[in-house]
Order: sequence, then structure tokens, then C-alpha cells
Amino acid sequence: MKLLRVGTAGRERPVLLDPDGTLRDLSGLVADIDGTLLADEDALGRIRRAAAAGELPALEAAGLRTGPPLARIGKIVCIGLNYHDHARETGAEPPAEPVVFFKAPDTVVGPDDTVLIPRGSVKTDWEVELAVVIGRTARYLESAEDGLAHVAGYAVAHDVSEREFQIERGGTWDKGKNCETFNPLGPWLVTADEVPDPQDLSLRLWVNGELKQDGTTAEQIFPVGEVVRYVSRFMTLYPGDVLNTGTPAGVAMGRPEPKPYLRAGDVVELEVTGLGRQRQVFAQA
Repeated sequence: MKLLRVGTAGRERPVLLDPDGTLRDLSGLVADIDGTLLADEDALGRIRRAAAAGELPALEAAGLRTGPPLARIGKIVCIGLNYHDHARETGAEPPAEPVVFFKAPDTVVGPDDTVLIPRGSVKTDWEVELAVVIGRTARYLESAEDGLAHVAGYAVAHDVSEREFQIERGGTWDKGKNCETFNPLGPWLVTADEVPDPQDLSLRLWVNGELKQDGTTAEQIFPVGEVVRYVSRFMTLYPGDVLNTGTPAGVAMGRPEPKPYLRAGDVVELEVTGLGRQRQVFAQA
């Protein structure tokens, strides 16, 4: 299933995108798309049966904003330097263990919402990523297979980053990762049954129409199941938590000088195979 949320910010309603591209209203069946729903197999089954029976009312898509596909996110756990080609372009050694940092849930915006360049920023960068949404409580998992079994679905994430704040200002990476609007998510949450192999997905990103990133999850140093297993050894993952699993080569930081960091007015578009497409206009905070 492709699940999404539409409407004004903070007042989105749950929707299903059916195979012919029609939006189907889910608000008569479920309150929202969140961890509670993803952990409830009965509720997910009701959605599937209602969709198959043609019982879900259609929504007119014209003029509707697409919000983040997931409400009430508990935490966003991010994996850095998780692609062989990205490590090479930045001159970093591939890590022996996953590099873990966090983004606050309040960085999440809709896939086409405006992204704000922080005041004083000169190194705002792009990163297309595969986001993994947890559907079952995961703690001390034993295998990558167990990790995959705890995934509810997948989405496109844009891990916008401010490289000066992240790398040159001391302390942790978090200062360059948690600026307002720095995690566009969506348009859809695609349930795991529709993504048979998360290591066989293409990721692409364009800036002002120019292709900048063109990678594949096959390049991940730590694949999705292993990421979930690894993180579960250090913290409990709950339904509705999100893992951003890293970005392939092609970021501004990895390019020759002068590096083409983002400026107000730039348009960034990104997509992951089968998970939809985002488009953001960048503006000054």
C-alpha cells in the first residue's frame, strides 16, 4: 500500500493512493497514519479489505498539499557515511560500524514544502536518502533478517545538512542536521510488502534541473536489515520511529571548489524507485 497524508500543516488527513493514482480517504477507518496504526495488523487489514472492495471514497487531489506520510514520529535515527561511493568522494574511510546521529522529529516537513536555509549558512547541502519506518518494537535483535521483519515501510527522505555547522563548529554533527525544515519526508509511506529488496533501489537528486546524485542502495556499506539490527542493540526502536539510511555520492561537499552549496531560490527534486518524488524550493530563514 501507498499511504500518505494530505491537507494543511498540522491538519492532514490519512489517505491511500490506489493503483490508478486516485486518492482514497481513510479518515472513516483510521485516525491517522502513525506508529499506532503501523503496529496494528487488524487495522492495516481493514484498509486492505476496504480498498480491494472499492469502499474507500475518492478525494479530489487538485489543490491538496501533501504532508509528511507519518504523524507523531518518535525519533529519527540517521546513519552517516553509509555508501561506499559517498565515503570515497569525501575522502573518508568506510566506517567499521555505523555512524549514528539524530534528527529531531520537528525537522520533518512535507515532500514539496519550502526548505529554509539557516541564517548565516553558506554550506547548506543536499542528501537523498531511503527512510525506513519501524512497525514493530525492536530491541536487541539478533540478525539482519530480524531487522527487516521489524520494518513497516519505506519513504523518500531529504537529509538536508549544513556542513559548516556540522563539521567546522565543534561538537557533534547534530548542529548541522537539525535546522528547521531539514527533513522533507514522503510523499508516500510504501508498505514493506511492496519493496521486496531494499538493496535494489535507485536514488536520484537534481538541483535546478541538473542531475547531482544517481546512486543505488546496493552501494550501502550497512544494508537496511543490518542497520535496524545494529541500532536496536543501543536503543529501543518503536513503531513510528524512522531511520534515515545514508546518501550516495554526489553531494555538494564532495565536489571541487567552488562547491555548489544551495542558495535561496534553488529548486531541488529527488526520488527513490517506487517511493515517489519530492520537490522543494529553498528560501532564506
